[in-house]
Amino acid sequence: MMKTRTVVITGSARGLGYEMAKCFRKKNYNVVISDLNKKDIDKAKKEILGIKGKGEVLALVCDITKDKDIINLISKSNGKFKCIDIWVNNAGVNQPDKMIWELSSDEIKRMVEIDLTSTMVASRYIMEEMIKVNHGAIYMVEGHGSNNAIVPGLSIYGTAKRGITYFSRALAKEAEVNKNDIIVGRLAPGIMITDFLVNAFRDKKMNLSEKNKRIYNILGDYPDVVAKYLVNRMIDNTSNDVRINWLTNRKVIWKFITYSFKKNKKCNS
Repeated sequence: MMKTRTVVITGSARGLGYEMAKCFRKKNYNVVISDLNKKDIDKAKKEILGIKGKGEVLALVCDITKDKDIINLISKSNGKFKCIDIWVNNAGVNQPDKMIWELSSDEIKRMVEIDLTSTMVASRYIMEEMIKVNHGAIYMVEGHGSNNAIVPGLSIYGTAKRGITYFSRALAKEAEVNKNDIIVGRLAPGIMITDFLVNAFRDKKMNLSEKNKRIYNILGDYPDVVAKYLVNRMIDNTSNDVRINWLTNRKVIWKFITYSFKKNKKCNS
């Protein structure tokens, strides 16, 4: 009888993490969701359980910036399911649409702590566990800045995400040192139409510039569509240091062409 595989996704009570959890559920995985707010993850768990699947669902409160919470997340997941097959470092926050000199030093430190440092620390702990069983896959979520794009007002977020890309590739190399059967990869979801775009630090509403609104309207996709693509490829992937990219250059070009066509058609109507 084939063993039911287990996935752990941080920051998964809403947005992309939540949609990925739903997709893994449909693929008959045991799904562990985690987030800051118990009410949010309990609600997400109930909705995920409503989806037909053979695996079980575990919901745990986890502040990804606290070592004890990460350790607890790994321990409880292992305790219930014996082995973690896939770990997705998804938790993160957006930057207020401000220039660097408009941000407080606390805001800067907090963003780097959540978007970069916590991912490195979580990876350290889960890598240690996967080495013990010589098995597992760890995925990091890239974002603006990972491809060296620079947009005013996203300097800290972009810096953190650029760091995620370097760290992921470095960890993939380190995973090969002892020839362990562990792979490390990156998920590039592109721009998604979620609350993440209009919220800084999860719950602080912000006004987007007209330029950013236009870009998001052209390139944005809904998270359920992106999640399905990413999950299918994570499940099938057996390669280390892989980048699973949703918004390819071809898709970007096509989106701009079709957007211009629709806009011109509307203007001429």
